[in-house]
Amino acid sequence: MNIEQARKIVLEEYLQSYNITPVRAQGNSLWYISPFRQETVASFKVNREMNLWHDFGNDDKGDIIKLAMILHETKNVAQALRSIEDKIPHIKPLSFSFRQQDSFEGLQDVEIKPLANTALIQYLNERMIPASLAKQYCMEVYFKCKGKPYFAIAFPNELGGYDTQNKYFKGCIAPKALSIISSGKSSCSVFEGLTDFLSYLVLMLRNKPNQPIMHEQDYLILNSVCNTSKLLDKLENYEQIYCYLDNDEGGVRSTNEICKMYGSKVFDQSIHYREYNDLNDFLCGKKIKVVTDFVTDK
Repeated sequence: MNIEQARKIVLEEYLQSYNITPVRAQGNSLWYISPFRQETVASFKVNREMNLWHDFGNDDKGDIIKLAMILHETKNVAQALRSIEDKIPHIKPLSFSFRQQDSFEGLQDVEIKPLANTALIQYLNERMIPASLAKQYCMEVYFKCKGKPYFAIAFPNELGGYDTQNKYFKGCIAPKALSIISSGKSSCSVFEGLTDFLSYLVLMLRNKPNQPIMHEQDYLILNSVCNTSKLLDKLENYEQIYCYLDNDEGGVRSTNEICKMYGSKVFDQSIHYREYNDLNDFLCGKKIKVVTDFVTDK
């Protein structure tokens, strides 16, 4: 491994390979308890965009190579590179689960608790979802995967599994299935994931701030557009079906499948947030970024 290759490794994943996890996030920054000393207030920051770190406790800073040199108490760059290379097998398995949704297999020490973790609540706050609302529908889960500890929000599904997510990954504790909140109503709303469902409830509360949430319809949460086929039969007895799916390829395809089967009973609500990727982005005011190529005359 050379210096250029080492610098392409994501710092947060490198730290995770040592079981060093962030305690909070702020914009593009992750904050950690310093790996260099005992402390109670996080003073070690990773800039995710620049892939650099800064330890405010001693004002030291640098890239992954300097971090490895300090962790392994060496001034030899070649030795630091070898120590980074030794960690690659432990880093690669993390990259998929932090970047895309997948099922976790072979979990150990799984523990479900009431939602209270400060980092998870901060993640919800960043998504503009009050913890008091999330606690009505979610738990938190702690587990180990390949010996490494994780924690996440846990959203129960109809088969006894959990959809799991935190700021860095989405996954599930099998079996993977829909989440259904039903009170026998004649209409239902369909959402792609937990945060979209909770965003819908937040928007309801905004419209009626002094009233408790009244569930005037059933809620069906896919937990993945891959579950669309499992959803179709469950929609048969509803008179109105309101779809709040994402404005991306998967969301559009899922909405079209539902429309194809149930026709005029389906109401595509994504038209109300066309400038946003999903309902949570609409809640947070994050419009889809449009990239424009500019042509200049020579």
